Amino acid sequence: MIQSHIADRIKDKIRRIENGANDIYVVGPINLPVNLDGETKMFQWYSWLRKEAGEAKSAAQLVEDLNRFSYAEMQQSSVLVYGDFEHESDAVIRMHSICHTGDIFGSERCDCGYQLKQSMRMITEHGTGALFYLANHEGRGIGLFSKAIAYLLQEDGLDTVDANTELGFADDSRDYGEAIAVLKLLRPASVAIITNNPRKVEALRKAGMNIARRVPLWGNPSVYNEKYLQTKVNRSGHFGQESGSETVAR
Repeated sequence: MIQSHIADRIKDKIRRIENGANDIYVVGPINLPVNLDGETKMFQWYSWLRKEAGEAKSAAQLVEDLNRFSYAEMQQSSVLVYGDFEHESDAVIRMHSICHTGDIFGSERCDCGYQLKQSMRMITEHGTGALFYLANHEGRGIGLFSKAIAYLLQEDGLDTVDANTELGFADDSRDYGEAIAVLKLLRPASVAIITNNPRKVEALRKAGMNIARRVPLWGNPSVYNEKYLQTKVNRSGHFGQESGSETVAR
């Protein structure tokens, strides 16, 4: 069978994580040359898929499922790994929430596109790290269509927090559980996290990760995102631009 033929070739590249009510299947590493500022950087790419927990699926069964289920309709996240992420003593990570408008179109209503590229630069300059790209985090977890409506409310004067809550959502409903499980699979040792968001630090700490320090990531302010950036600090509790790198208490 063609599935068995494929499975024999990829079986060593698929790993399963038991994660409560779900199983997570991670495929990779896959060589991914990335053009970063005109220079090619070689990353290792992994993607993962969540399925309801049950009998563990073999590589052949997963391949067979590709023809029976529309995985294209499911949001799937991934991670770019640089350097010897598993073994190096000091590694940095970025938990980056997908932003369709900022990451793809380069929108200046937010700083997401800048943070995506800048964190990749920081990881490669450091020599070891990983960028987690979280596909179910659009609009702080409300989804792309709801985010579009929230943008309309923002154009009427609401900030990002009030726009989300007016639509019946939490200010921030993102969950990092799956990403943390994959992180533990790829690297059990401590990491430094690139973020201005204390909620990300706390989520990792509660999950048992050893966070050595926080690395700030500010930049690319404009007249279009000034209110958005201030709301992050004043209402969402983000660290301000003046906050430097800091050791996170164990």
